Amino acid sequence: MDGQLIRSRLLPILVWVSAALLLWEGLSWYLTRVAETPLAQSKLPYLHEIARTFADYGATLWKEGAVTFGNAAMGFVIGGAAGALLAVLMSFSRRVEQLTFPYAVASQMIPILGLAPIVYGIVRDEDAARVLISGYITFFPVALNMLHGLRSVQPATLELMYSYAAKPWEIYWKLRLPASLPGLFSGLKIAAPMAVTGAILVELMGARHGIGVIMLKNLYYGPSHVYMFWSTVIVGALLGMAGYLLMGLAERGLSPWQPEFRIKGGGR
Repeated sequence: MDGQLIRSRLLPILVWVSAALLLWEGLSWYLTRVAETPLAQSKLPYLHEIARTFADYGATLWKEGAVTFGNAAMGFVIGGAAGALLAVLMSFSRRVEQLTFPYAVASQMIPILGLAPIVYGIVRDEDAARVLISGYITFFPVALNMLHGLRSVQPATLELMYSYAAKPWEIYWKLRLPASLPGLFSGLKIAAPMAVTGAILVELMGARHGIGVIMLKNLYYGPSHVYMFWSTVIVGALLGMAGYLLMGLAERGLSPWQPEFRIKGGGR
């Protein structure tokens, strides 16, 4: 059953990915050889040339990508913890929500493209700036989605807990926190790729290490380094996907009761 389920989900993905790659390669060939578009490879490069670049410089790409991912992950954890704590505090008291939530919303009105150089200029440390920006991006979607989850408990269920003389901490531990997990992970899955993007953005401001540094250098050199530039773009995308998938796996392990994780047909 598990093997059939995996094949039924993976096969459509493999078909669509293969079709997209073939279409990309065909369009690249058309723009370069048939249409003779100026700087065609800068706009849509050959995938086999990008693959060759990965083969030649893969170690460097993944080494610098690991720096980016490590700082983004640290900021993600800090921002996620701050967002979860804020959600719990707001769920305890409407007064706390009225005092803090408007400021949390207002903080998200600041464009990240403008905030990143300000933070980097203040702290003067590339690692700290990446962590701060990643955490800043993470905390709001986590707080918002977890707060919604904490308040999604049905009134009848709460009344049942009260009828058993459950203490407030028991209601939170046994009812509200489990109910908040789907919302929490929704926020985490939204924030995980954004945290990587925030770390890369800081690296574009003048850091020494990270995938964004290689991206900026190869963008500066233009057409002669187009395949290396696109390789960094793909690595950045893969890092964001990795963060999303890790949160998906964690959600499946910590909240397996959700309908989408149940095996159809009554199997276990």
